[in-house]
Amino acid sequence: MAKSDPSAADEAADETADKPKVGATKASRSGNPAKSAPAKGSGTGKPLKTAKLSRKTEKQVFRDPTSGPLLTPRTVISALLVVAGIAWIGFYYVAVRADPLSGAEPTGPGFIGDLGDWNYLIGFGAFFLGLVLAAHPSTPLGRGRGVVTGMLFCFLFGLVWICVFYAITANPDALPVFDDLGQKNLFVGIAAMGVGFVYATRWE
Repeated sequence: MAKSDPSAADEAADETADKPKVGATKASRSGNPAKSAPAKGSGTGKPLKTAKLSRKTEKQVFRDPTSGPLLTPRTVISALLVVAGIAWIGFYYVAVRADPLSGAEPTGPGFIGDLGDWNYLIGFGAFFLGLVLAAHPSTPLGRGRGVVTGMLFCFLFGLVWICVFYAITANPDALPVFDDLGQKNLFVGIAAMGVGFVYATRWE
């Protein structure tokens, strides 16, 4: 059996010790081992910062009624509901409703005449629903001074409606729509004030 040369083994061990480690060399070149490799999932940090800035800018735009969008799908739908509600009540009262004192039959579309006083629920319901939908930052009434305007309008509308009803209680036929609703006029005023509280929750 051949004997191993001790001098050759010593030389191999010295060569191994003289070779620098790859990781240590890279760390020494960077000057800071902790900065040699970025943390997992951190990336450069720029996309996250950009996303935060874009959301902040969008929020500021919605709060500013002068720079926010004036015409959005929500604004159009809200306006259509308000106009449709007023038009429904007006059309029923003028063209379909039969005068209860004359005893005549309702005219116009039969299905509207068959609804009777439910037409007021449909009309006022569409009107108030449009105002509720408008209480959103994507509409002019849902941000900035628009919120205060919508809130005051609804509160004053409901208060004036109830006050007028009590003022004409002795002569309920003095005003249109009031004469048909009777005590239901109180529900109209209270509903308007309820919509005002929706705007109050948006006030900052």
